[in-house]
Amino acid sequence: MENTVKLYALPYSKSKTYWLAGLFIAGNIVLPQLCHLLPQGGLVWLPIYFFTLVGAYKYGWKVGLLTAILSPLLNSWLFGMPPVAALPAILFKSSILAIAAGLAAAYFQKVAVWTLAIVVLGSQFIGTAFEWLIVQDFHIAIQDFRIGIPGMLVQIFGGYLLINHVIRK
Repeated sequence: MENTVKLYALPYSKSKTYWLAGLFIAGNIVLPQLCHLLPQGGLVWLPIYFFTLVGAYKYGWKVGLLTAILSPLLNSWLFGMPPVAALPAILFKSSILAIAAGLAAAYFQKVAVWTLAIVVLGSQFIGTAFEWLIVQDFHIAIQDFRIGIPGMLVQIFGGYLLINHVIRK
């Protein structure tokens, strides 16, 4: 599945960058709260990454990076999830996802399931290696691959649908 849609690379000097990042941050606040209503919902569905991926792929790595950094911090501050101890790994993974998505969109100039899969899986592999360095426990570091596959699939296929069929402009 491949589709050409208008992709943007918004600079930090534009107010639209912050407005859009604010919308994606709001999504990254609401979606995790809904997922946390389910047992291990955050660990299974990885909701904190969804709107980071969509924002970065559609509007560039700068919108994505703002979303990647502020979403986990605000969620932790407002709701205690993710726990402060988990923030370094989540912030790193989110930031890598935002940068990878923005660069992939700029390079390929189209949205395809396979490009989103490469971005999601690639950023997860890099993030897992970083998390392993931090926590020194391989079992904990690979938990996104052990139980977060449904969340990765939602990022890939849900992100594709949202970028192509909802945010067309």
